[in-house]
Amino acid sequence: MEYFLSEQQRLIETVSPTKRYLYDRIDWNERCLGILGARGTGKTTLMLQHIKESYGTTDKALYISVDSPYFQAHNLFEFAREFHQLGGEVLLVDEIHKYPDWSVHIKSIYDSLPDLKIVFSGSSLLQIAKQKADLSRRAIIFKLHGLSLREYINFTLKKEYPAYALEDILTRHQQIAGDVCREMKVLRQFRDYLQGGYYPFFLEGESYYKLRVREVINHILEVDLPFVNRIEARQISKIKKLLYLLAVGVPFTPNIAKLAEATDISRPRLYEYLENLQDARLLNLVRSQGRGYEVLTKPDKIYLENSNLMYAISEEVNIGSLRELFFVNQIRNAGSIHPNLIENSVELSGRGDFIVYPFRTDANSGVRQGSDEADTGRRLKAESYTFEIGGKGKGFRQISGVENSFVVADDIEVGLKNKIPLWMFGFMY
Repeated sequence: MEYFLSEQQRLIETVSPTKRYLYDRIDWNERCLGILGARGTGKTTLMLQHIKESYGTTDKALYISVDSPYFQAHNLFEFAREFHQLGGEVLLVDEIHKYPDWSVHIKSIYDSLPDLKIVFSGSSLLQIAKQKADLSRRAIIFKLHGLSLREYINFTLKKEYPAYALEDILTRHQQIAGDVCREMKVLRQFRDYLQGGYYPFFLEGESYYKLRVREVINHILEVDLPFVNRIEARQISKIKKLLYLLAVGVPFTPNIAKLAEATDISRPRLYEYLENLQDARLLNLVRSQGRGYEVLTKPDKIYLENSNLMYAISEEVNIGSLRELFFVNQIRNAGSIHPNLIENSVELSGRGDFIVYPFRTDANSGVRQGSDEADTGRRLKAESYTFEIGGKGKGFRQISGVENSFVVADDIEVGLKNKIPLWMFGFMY
């Protein structure tokens, strides 16, 4: 125990003071919290910041990573009970997906040690509702995404721009954009962000940023994906090839038969791997309007999850692909910041590029993932919005006569009426 407390002290002395969007959204007084996100998005930093701010150098809070060899030979529940007996109040467990039967241990801690709060973090691959133990009514689960454009600007320029709801951007974009553009060259910031601003470790310097993004990709594919989804090691090289083929063709309209042949992956397994890569936050799969969501159906377009992945993998970046990728990424991320993990629905539109169905939810309801309330009572589809994405010269021909339709234009600072700057959709979280 002394070793872990000593290691924690070393970590919190060097932890970044810069807080992500999720920090203030979490009620840290809850008994059981889960933070899921892709590697490199700052889950560890978030937990260490909470310890530093709320507990300081006391031994009431303890951060551990079950990726440590120690936990290959020691029981997590017994460790938690010992910490509780020594006066511990909150145990923060990192890399939870790497501990066998982790959900059973979290449930046992919750049920047997009611005075001990537990915060755990893990891969975005984790499907809480599919675990052996029923955590859906015990843990409040949050998603931590990569940086939004707004966060990137706030961090780099020491600003405090607020986040805006989608409806605010659609109705007040001229005023908001005018206020922002009076203070900075926003298009320059936008270009820098697209190339190297999605992962918080950009703050550590630009020199090795792309290399670190590639390390994130490799760790997800070689460690997290096999560990969580029980994928055989011999399949990993095939999945790497799949990701590369998708990256150089983004936005990829997939020919499943050709992909299966090129990667030597069976068609049913290929569908499964595409969903795995989306869960791992390496891809975004988009289907056509009205097709619904089924794992064993072909997505109509496949995008890399964020623009930094594109620059790290592909030598040539298609600007049209980049614009669509950014829009889908920010819309989906902004729609899943509440604890019940409900995302905006983004589909391909018959008129225009995308149709968005915003999900409304009561952020203060405390609804747990997997509950009946979360699935039905709290999820209300608002009216849909249609978007056409393009450059500054993009017109309204494709969406003429479509109700609630907007042109989203790159390379403009301020829009007019239903023509909105692309960069503004990076201010939603």
